[in-house]
Amino acid sequence: MDKYRVLLVDDSPFMRRVFGDLITLSGRFEIAGVAGDGEEALRLTRELAPDVVVMDLEMPKMNGIEALREIMAARPTPVILMSAVSEDGMRETILALQSGAFDFVRKPDVSAGLGLEKVSKILLERLLIAAETGREGRLRLLARTPAPAPVPSSPDRHAANVPAPAPPANMPRQRGLPPKPEGDAGESGPSKGSRKSLPSPKAGGGAQGSSPLPETAAQMRSLPPASAGTGAAADAGAPRERKRAMRTGAAVRSRETGPKETAAPSIPERPAKTPARRLQPVTRLVAVGVSTGGPRALQELLTALPADFPAPLLIVQHMPPRFTRSLAQRLDQSCRIRVREAEHGEPVENGTAYIAPGGLQMTLEKESAGRYRIHLEDGPPRNGHKPSVDVLFDSLVGLSELRRVAMLLTGMGSDGARGLKRLREDGALTVAESEETCVVYGMPRSAIQMGAAAHVLPLHEIARWLIRNVA
Repeated sequence: MDKYRVLLVDDSPFMRRVFGDLITLSGRFEIAGVAGDGEEALRLTRELAPDVVVMDLEMPKMNGIEALREIMAARPTPVILMSAVSEDGMRETILALQSGAFDFVRKPDVSAGLGLEKVSKILLERLLIAAETGREGRLRLLARTPAPAPVPSSPDRHAANVPAPAPPANMPRQRGLPPKPEGDAGESGPSKGSRKSLPSPKAGGGAQGSSPLPETAAQMRSLPPASAGTGAAADAGAPRERKRAMRTGAAVRSRETGPKETAAPSIPERPAKTPARRLQPVTRLVAVGVSTGGPRALQELLTALPADFPAPLLIVQHMPPRFTRSLAQRLDQSCRIRVREAEHGEPVENGTAYIAPGGLQMTLEKESAGRYRIHLEDGPPRNGHKPSVDVLFDSLVGLSELRRVAMLLTGMGSDGARGLKRLREDGALTVAESEETCVVYGMPRSAIQMGAAAHVLPLHEIARWLIRNVA
C-alpha cells in the first residue's frame, strides 16, 4: 500500500521535528517536505503535490489562513491546522474552517489535558480521513466556495435585546449547572440585538443561483414548489407517498446529479428583529448533527434562514470545549437568526440556534408548564463524542407534541444515525445530507443505510426544504 505524503508546515524547527517523527512512525505516512512559512508552503504544495498539508496558523511572511486560501485556489489539498487554545487561536481556527480547512488539531497543552501522545493519536486519525477524502476528489466541496466575507461589527451591535448579565464568578452556581469546561468561566456568548445593515444580494443572487430566500416567515408561503423529486415536494404535497416511504424504508432522494458550483451564500439585508415571534410557544423544533466540514455547512444552512424562523434549532457540532463558543460567535455575526452557545437551563426560543458546548452533553427537557429548556451535563462520551448527536436525538424521542425535524450533515463516523432512526420511528421528519455535497460521507451514509433518513438532500437545498416544512 502506498504511503500518504504529508507536507509539514511550522515556523518552529523543533515542532517540525517532533510532528515529523510522530507522523512517519505510524507507517501510513511519509513526509514529502517541510516548510517554515506560508509562502514556502504554497510553493511546495504546487511542486510536491502532497496528499495532506499539516500547517500551523501563526507563521511569518504569510500566515496560515492566507496560505490556506492560496492553496485551495491553486491546488486544492486537505489542510489540517495546528491550533492554539487561545482566544485568537480559536477565532482564527473557525475562520480557517469556513475558508476551506479540512479539520484542526489542538497543539499539546498540559494545562488543558492535551499531552503529546493524545494529540498525536488525534492527528493521525484525522490525517488518514483527510488523505482518503483528498484522493476521492471531495476537496472540490471545500475549494469551490470563497470564504464568507467578514461582517462589520460596531459597539451598537448588541444594544437591544441583551440578556441579563452573567452572575459574578464568586456567586453560588445555580443548582444542577455543570462546570464550564476548560476555562470558559466568565465568558458569555453573543446576544443578538440591533445590527448594522448588510449589503443586499443582487437579484437572483441567492444560494446556488436560485431566487433569494425569504427574509421573514410571512414570505415563506410565497415560495414556489420545490423541484420534483427533491423530497421537499414529496413531503409537502404527498403525505400518502411519505407514509409509504416510511413503511418501506425507502429514502426520498434528490435527482440532482452533482453539487452546483457557485459562490458562498450571500447575506441579505437584515430584517427587523421579531422578539414577539421568539417568545411565542415552541411548537416546532429542528435538531442538527454535524462533524467534519460542519462549520462551512452550518454557515451555508443558517445564513439562509429568515430572522423569524418559527422554530429553535439545536445543533451538535463535534468540536472541543471553547471552540464551540467561537463558532457560535462567528455564525451569529453572519446570520439573521440568533446563534449562541447553549447554556444550562435556558428556555429555547424560536429563531435561535443553540450549539452544544464542547465537552458537555446537551439534551432538551420539557417543563410541567409546557416550556422546553436545555439541559447540559458532564456525562460520559457516546460513540466517542461529547457532545454526541445521539444523546441529543434520544432526548427528543417522545416529544410528539412538537413538529420535529432532525438531520445529519457531513461528518465521519456514525454518531446520530441510531438516534435519527428512533426519531423517524417516533414520527419525526428526518433528513440526511446527500453524498454529492458531503465533505466526509460518514454520518449521513450510516443513517441512510439503516433506513433512518426519510429524505436525502444536497446541502444547498436543505434550507429551502426546512422553510417549507417547518413554517
